[in-house]
Amino acid sequence: MKKIFIPIGGGEIKNKTTAPIDGYICKLARERAEEGKRPYALFFPTASHDSNPYFNSFRKTYTSLFDVKADIAILTKGLMTVEHVEEKIDKADILYFGGGDTLFLMKVLSETGIKEKVLAAYRRGAILTGLSAGAICWFEDIYTDSFVEGEYMPYKGYGVFKGAATPHFNLRKEFVSVAKEQGYSLSYAIEDNAALLFEDGELKGALSSGGKAFTLDGEGTVTEIPLAEQ
Repeated sequence: MKKIFIPIGGGEIKNKTTAPIDGYICKLARERAEEGKRPYALFFPTASHDSNPYFNSFRKTYTSLFDVKADIAILTKGLMTVEHVEEKIDKADILYFGGGDTLFLMKVLSETGIKEKVLAAYRRGAILTGLSAGAICWFEDIYTDSFVEGEYMPYKGYGVFKGAATPHFNLRKEFVSVAKEQGYSLSYAIEDNAALLFEDGELKGALSSGGKAFTLDGEGTVTEIPLAEQ
């Protein structure tokens, strides 16, 4: 089974602005699930410090719109043990990481050991996806404002996928010059309501519910990524 990664650049799941992308993710999960099995999506609101209203918005899209069972993984606040979250990961068809504080998300996933559990699930066929912070943390380099809100800076990501990445590119056009200054040979710039589709680590194209996605080379050349076949 091919390994699928779908990083979403941004959008408001509460207002269903990413619904066409979410629908594609659910369609893929349904095709890959055991015959007759209802897909199961596990939502991590870690980057938003485990916001329950955020999960409610996720469930209203994934369950109410697309008939995928939605569940939540809470890694802070002492409400769930790591072992309980690991059990949920083991049965998940979709692993979705919400937006918020990118560096906080990475710190929690690393300190709890959940990062490795998630990557093991990705390798066995669970769809890895997320929005904004939950999308970019998996790349080698990231552009985020985790330390001071509104002050965007380059940081190191997990390095699971090659290249640098920024979400919300429609609001962060300066990333073009930042990427060139940092010497990034490959960068991904993903607008709100747009996503990338990777299969086995290879980019297959973009997904869109109104936004666009681009690659940047080391010279700062911006190239729009064509839509993936759906």
